[in-house]
Amino acid sequence: MSIEWLIERFREYGDREAVVSDDISRSYRDIVRECDRYRAFVADKKIREGEVVILENEFSIKTFAFVIALIENRNIIAPVTASGPEFFKDYVTIAEADKIVRIDDQDVEIQSLSPNKSNPLLKKMLHNGDSGLILFTSGSSGKPKAVLHNFDKLLNTYREKKKRYRTLLFLLFDHIGGMNTLFYTLAGGGTIIQALGKDVHSVCGQIEKNRVELLPTTPTFLTLLYASESYRNYDLSSLKLITYGTEPMQETLLSRLCSRFPLIRFKQTYGTSELGILRLQSKSSDSTWMKLDADAYQVKVVKDTLYLKTDTAMEGYLNAPDPFDEEGWYNTGDKVVLDGDYIKILGRDSDIINVGGVKVFPAEIEDLILQMPGIRNAAVIGEKNPITGNIVAVKVNIGTDEDAISLKRRIRDFCGGKLKPFMIPAKVYIVEEELYNARFKRIRSQGENEHGRS
Repeated sequence: MSIEWLIERFREYGDREAVVSDDISRSYRDIVRECDRYRAFVADKKIREGEVVILENEFSIKTFAFVIALIENRNIIAPVTASGPEFFKDYVTIAEADKIVRIDDQDVEIQSLSPNKSNPLLKKMLHNGDSGLILFTSGSSGKPKAVLHNFDKLLNTYREKKKRYRTLLFLLFDHIGGMNTLFYTLAGGGTIIQALGKDVHSVCGQIEKNRVELLPTTPTFLTLLYASESYRNYDLSSLKLITYGTEPMQETLLSRLCSRFPLIRFKQTYGTSELGILRLQSKSSDSTWMKLDADAYQVKVVKDTLYLKTDTAMEGYLNAPDPFDEEGWYNTGDKVVLDGDYIKILGRDSDIINVGGVKVFPAEIEDLILQMPGIRNAAVIGEKNPITGNIVAVKVNIGTDEDAISLKRRIRDFCGGKLKPFMIPAKVYIVEEELYNARFKRIRSQGENEHGRS
């Protein structure tokens, strides 16, 4: 499938503002010019069709144009940001990379490798002449998995023009959400504002300065935003839409956000590295119920677990067994409840805490604890117990000098009557480290916390 339709759109948009980075504005005409430049570079450096190229860069207009040139050249691209150095050697080996490319303002550094090509999925993509995209999962529970997509299939989902927004690129370049933000915005003629900082003050400052209209983010970041009250110091009146995904949204937080920002529409998004970002409809701005597009996806629920079948599904994992069943269904691992055509995500199956044979969802407890004064963030975990199998514990960031004994008493008093007794945290850890990763997704690690006050 040709990518010429996207290049033609960029030509059509011409001098319209495409990217703002470091106070420098670049147009769609600049993107076309950079695409021409890197098309010539790919030919000059003899990057052959079908080669796997690891692009070790944060987003910039140059890296985006280079991605376009590689798609045109039918390459398989593995974007890696600076947030993932721990597993970089694994990335190179798993992807059977032929080239490693780094781009800065002045130069392009390219390193050639001689991998042993053995992966059947990569061989198949090379044989079919398709461009590919490799995304690495976060590896929070071990080494990361490498997800291989057909890039042509993903790009085809952006052909339909949508409403144009000035969009902050909050999600990472090497994440399915970040890629979706880029292509959704630029294929539609919108403007990407590069996020130069991810803390709440930096984000609010960039929204005010660049008149951002759309903020794609996570519930964890919105928790920090609301708790810090940083928004009071900035003009956020340009914001029209906030989308959130990657983890369950706390219903109380969403209600508070809608009350605090009545002119902003909140919309849930849903997707996985394996399936891409799916089209859906929220029941309302203040609701966590969603309905997936029945014309685009097949949906079923088995034992409270969501299964999906989509045309944008990955080709497979490069370093793990095929997760699809014989009929092509993918087990998302998300526990859900149904209300007619609408679905509510309760949490990941891997996050569930089994207390005496009863399933406990951490998000429900976090939702309640985050309503308490003085608590900036909370992550509920399970700890082994010889009697019940597990007990509920919670790690918290606080904005005071309160001691753990006092906080534990306050949490028990606050949760009493609102939660069943076995759901009330038996242990409380006050921790200094942030309870989220580089993707602003809440970290829930099992076992004793070695660093907090308990």
